[in-house]
Amino acid sequence: MVFAQWALLPEGWCRHVRAGFHAGMIATVEKETAPRPGDVQVQCLVPGMPNLHSHAFQRGFSGLTERRGATRESFWSWREMMYKFALSLDPDGVQALAALAYMEMLEAGFTRVGEFHYLHHAPNGTRYANPAELSARIFAAAAESGIALTHLPVFYAHGGFGPAPASVEQRRFLFDVDGFIRLVQTCDSLARPQDCVGYAPHSLRAVTKAELDMLQDGLPGRAVHIHIAEQMKEVEDCLAAYGARPVQWLLDNAAVGARWCLVHATHVTAAERDAIAAAGAVAGLCPVTEANLGDGLFPAEAFLAAHGRIGIGTDSNIRIDAAEELRLLEYGQRLLHQQRNVLAEPNGSTGRRLFTACLAGGAQALGAAMPEIRQGAPADCVALEDMAGLHLEGDTLLDRWIFGHDGRVRDVWAAGEHVVRDGQHIKREAIVRRASQVLQKTLQ
Repeated sequence: MVFAQWALLPEGWCRHVRAGFHAGMIATVEKETAPRPGDVQVQCLVPGMPNLHSHAFQRGFSGLTERRGATRESFWSWREMMYKFALSLDPDGVQALAALAYMEMLEAGFTRVGEFHYLHHAPNGTRYANPAELSARIFAAAAESGIALTHLPVFYAHGGFGPAPASVEQRRFLFDVDGFIRLVQTCDSLARPQDCVGYAPHSLRAVTKAELDMLQDGLPGRAVHIHIAEQMKEVEDCLAAYGARPVQWLLDNAAVGARWCLVHATHVTAAERDAIAAAGAVAGLCPVTEANLGDGLFPAEAFLAAHGRIGIGTDSNIRIDAAEELRLLEYGQRLLHQQRNVLAEPNGSTGRRLFTACLAGGAQALGAAMPEIRQGAPADCVALEDMAGLHLEGDTLLDRWIFGHDGRVRDVWAAGEHVVRDGQHIKREAIVRRASQVLQKTLQ
């Protein structure tokens, strides 16, 4: 049992809450009660945050692309390092780095991850005997860490608009439509009860309209994620190829709705922004990676005003920190608008608005139940504490965790298992050791 001085329940903050877990679910929730012997006592209990966009293997070269070349650096120059690293990993390496990333996500307050997974084949491009070999490694890493997984195998067939032929560096990613549909269906058999399987056309650069149509027909009813309008070059190339901007083309040519997550959507017009909101799709925002790559700023204030739905993701995993993603989302808007507390409701907490919006949007994007502390919900909970020992109430503690120094994630329960204790994952030593061996082999 967990006893919390404050807990964020569906109806709002409640004092002195006692929650019991059974078979991966929240079995009981008692309010205005007292702790009992054996209870884990925490200051503040909140639902776990969904991480809607991750490329787990990219955790391996975090911080190794921060040198300027002879010309201006961009996403496209960063991508060359990504390709080089992607071609260096065997299945054991993929699993070890995914376990490291997922462990760190749990320590940061994420309890579900959407893995946008495009490493499918051997480094030389040949198929594994089991076409789902690397997807199976992602599921194994999620199981070891305890994080819930929405697996999103990526369909990647082309190297650019036109369609242009794929490059040799993209050889691990490529699939035909029929083989890809079989891959997704195979992944269904790998899922634990808390997992689910969607799919992800990589981008409009990598998929044609005919292929997109076949994927929607062959894989109905699933979460669908796509990179869209992340960089201005993509917008310009799409205009040249199709006579339309990427988001507008997608809305005109696909059945975009509540099951869709448009990842980044950084460079959108006001009309496109409002159309995404009206369609009920989620804007998948990755503020730390978008800042690192110099992508730009999504118009979050206007999108939320149009009742748009947002979630956060760690994308390249250069940093894995739920609070930092939320903080940078708000700070980007402050710099853009030269105001403070831009994304807060009138007379409300900025941290609370960000947290609850990204709980709901992230869960929707990942095909999961709304993260809640209530009887019958998945037992994915995070304990926050103020390390200065201040007796803070709910919204104030959320704000201090996101924007201050002294709030931290102390404990995490995933499917009812107490996987993070006093800030550290219970399997940290073994997971870090295996990942370190992989990095020493691939980076030295």
